[in-house]
Amino acid sequence: MAYQVLARKYRPQRFDDIVGQRGVTQTLRNAIGADRIAQAFVFAGPRGVGKTTTARVLARALNCESGPTAEPCGTCNACVEIAEGRDIDVMEIDAATHTQVENVREVIIAGLAMAPVRNRYKIFIIDEFHQLSSHSFNALLKSIEEPPPHVVFMMATTELQKIPDTILSRSQVFEFRTIGTRAIGAQLREIAAKESIAIDDAGVALIARAADGSMRDAQSALDQVMAFAGDTITAEEVSTVLGLIGRDPVLDAVEVVADENAPAVFELAGRFVEAGYDLRLVCRELTRALRDMLVISIDQSRAQDPDVATDADRDRLVALASRFSREDLLRAFDVLSRAEFEIRGAAQPRHHLEMALLKWMHLRKLVPLTELLEGGAARSERPAVAPPPRPAARPLPARGEAAQPGRPAQPREAASPAPPRPQVSREPAAAAPATASAPTAAEDGKAAILAEIKRRKKFFHGTVVAQAQRIDLAGDRLTFMFAAGQRTLAAQIEQSREWLEEMATEVAGRKLTVAAVRAGADPPPDPPPPPAAATDGAEDLREEVLGNQVVQAMLDVLGAEIRDVEKIKP
Repeated sequence: MAYQVLARKYRPQRFDDIVGQRGVTQTLRNAIGADRIAQAFVFAGPRGVGKTTTARVLARALNCESGPTAEPCGTCNACVEIAEGRDIDVMEIDAATHTQVENVREVIIAGLAMAPVRNRYKIFIIDEFHQLSSHSFNALLKSIEEPPPHVVFMMATTELQKIPDTILSRSQVFEFRTIGTRAIGAQLREIAAKESIAIDDAGVALIARAADGSMRDAQSALDQVMAFAGDTITAEEVSTVLGLIGRDPVLDAVEVVADENAPAVFELAGRFVEAGYDLRLVCRELTRALRDMLVISIDQSRAQDPDVATDADRDRLVALASRFSREDLLRAFDVLSRAEFEIRGAAQPRHHLEMALLKWMHLRKLVPLTELLEGGAARSERPAVAPPPRPAARPLPARGEAAQPGRPAQPREAASPAPPRPQVSREPAAAAPATASAPTAAEDGKAAILAEIKRRKKFFHGTVVAQAQRIDLAGDRLTFMFAAGQRTLAAQIEQSREWLEEMATEVAGRKLTVAAVRAGADPPPDPPPPPAAATDGAEDLREEVLGNQVVQAMLDVLGAEIRDVEKIKP
């Protein structure tokens, strides 16, 4: 007897044998049991998932001598001949061959009126149904809508969108889905056991992943590997025969990026080229690994799913997933997907792969925008001590004194000098004067005011107050000093001056005024009295706007300032 390929030898003969399409098979079984058999069926889905096989099983179920039954006997003449493709009443037509309307009229339409020779139903199984011409679809339209009671149409297609709606509306449409890696692997192990073939789990996983949801592709690949390796198959042999990439080299590349080992990228790309791998396939497997790591980072329990990780690579994949943020994985997926597309027409595919891995390594250093926006709040956790002046900032001239050209302006005298920088003493600590580091009353008052600002409005403290170069409390005036470029921050102090003065007066126990100055700008005049028309509601609205993170970010980026706030009535 001639050799029969695995895909035909182990083709399902019953509904229960069809893998991964329970929704379709259960519906058909129930329809047969309830005697609700449609006159036309459309089976749509990817290649190799069981569309034509299901049509054949349904034909056996309808024409079995003990039927119609959901469990065809498999031994009667009708069951045997349909399984072997030689039943005279079950016609399998390749639409890619019989495309023209003349073929459709001759092969299908002309024979509709004739009753079945032996079986209960005359069945037309039309494969690749979408290949028919538009005239052929029109010729079939009436026959599909009102066929003779003894005729059933079963049409299989991989491109449902190419079939006219007029055909679909007259048929029952069943959409087949791709088959899971776990189900394909289980079927391959069962076939290998029946064929007395020993294959390791890594080899099965490699074939199942490469099949991409197609059972027929997986069986054909196993057939090819068996011809090369004989009775014992390893993952290395699967990789050699099919040109597939094992999981370990892919995870090696991920680990190189995680370690930020840029020189190793070029060595790794060289290994891929020397091994003869298709670099597009390398990019594809890297994106698959990225997807699996993202799944694990979102749901740790999915690490036990064979479609995500096998026993051989589970621990390593989980460890690598913990070294990347979700943003890293999403950005890397885009980079490698683009690289796979570019490699297709590239003169130097290796260069594109190397640049993609280096770009992925560089993208890991990017900081999310949310962290930048929250940076001010994070800085507010530091002690409320003004940072030292920047070297580029000029000292402020004294009130009423203009800076002379060619001569630096003299700094204004402060009523309370800044505390001296602590010196390291070589003497014992007991010998130091007890009052050397004692804070002044002005410093205590300033610290209390800053602490109260932080307590009441933590975000305002972190994004505005903490950014000041120096904060002085001199007499009855609290002055915030900013650099020349910090115009927005100074403006926000001025806009919030009323509540700042009220709060500072409450803390200090005496009337205080608040002012904001910038390096190189004239000192501010004495603040005018607050307008009598100001209301608590308007001030609360202004504070609500100033406390909004998006508004703060726009003010800093655009260098804008808020002059007035008005609530829009609906």
